[in-house]
Amino acid sequence: MAPPWCLCRALLPALALALLGLAVAAGPRRTPALELAEELAEELWSAGLPGDLPELEPECRSLLAAFAEGSAALTDCLGRRARPVRLCQGCHGPYRHLLAQYGSIARAVGNSSESHNCAKSILTSDRLQIVVTLSEFFNETWEAANCANCLKNNSEGLSNSTEEFLDLFNKSLTCFEHNLQGQATDLSPNNYTEVCKNCNETYTKLNDLYNHLQKLNRQGGESAHSAHLCIDVEDAMNITRKLWSRTFNCSLPCSDTVPVIAVSSFILFLPIVFYLSSFLHSKQKKRILILPKRIQSNANLVNIQEKYS
Repeated sequence: MAPPWCLCRALLPALALALLGLAVAAGPRRTPALELAEELAEELWSAGLPGDLPELEPECRSLLAAFAEGSAALTDCLGRRARPVRLCQGCHGPYRHLLAQYGSIARAVGNSSESHNCAKSILTSDRLQIVVTLSEFFNETWEAANCANCLKNNSEGLSNSTEEFLDLFNKSLTCFEHNLQGQATDLSPNNYTEVCKNCNETYTKLNDLYNHLQKLNRQGGESAHSAHLCIDVEDAMNITRKLWSRTFNCSLPCSDTVPVIAVSSFILFLPIVFYLSSFLHSKQKKRILILPKRIQSNANLVNIQEKYS
């Protein structure tokens, strides 16, 4: 049961509001009772709210403000780089900063006399747990984007393979743009032959590098997203392939043409080999069956000749 002084403090705002309501309802006519009510209401309000809701300690308040600013900065970064997708390239700095701020909240301890933990006050003091929810959202988004595949081990910058890919990607787009300058926008697909011819080498290198990175990622990845490269690389490759195949109607020569032709030729010649071997085998059988008859006939002829001689 709560102590009496807590109950009294809990009733102070209600009494103050009731007295002020009476004063307002009475209108302009003022009586000694109403004046007394107003004075009593002012005294009650000056006494403060019941229990004086505990505020965050200065250290915890500054940590929460820093996390709020970091969340806003990361949200702004993700939103501005949503299309075309450039999340991993441009937002790894704000994401690392936000992780550090969340870690500071989880480790920090306040300086008040009660020594409340900032983690408990900020992270788990209510059912909604806004800070935890925001942190989980950013972590899940970053993991779904597979940005770790684009960055170095310490996440301080893009990996060498990613930089090489993006360099070829930019060269491919530059080549497309350069070969389209001075041409009408309503060209038919048959008029993009210059793009296909002049940009074939750059696009082939880009496509081969992407396939190589994808193969390496599938061999070494064990996570649920291991089948995917980072979203920046995937989106860049999808854009380039759509431009190459759909917009320009270009195509790459198949690198497996020789093996395909060899296998197809072998399959086509199989019936010929089968029938030829069957024919030779049956002919050999006939020779084996006929040969004893001829030997027997010659033997009988010799016996007859000897008999009559």
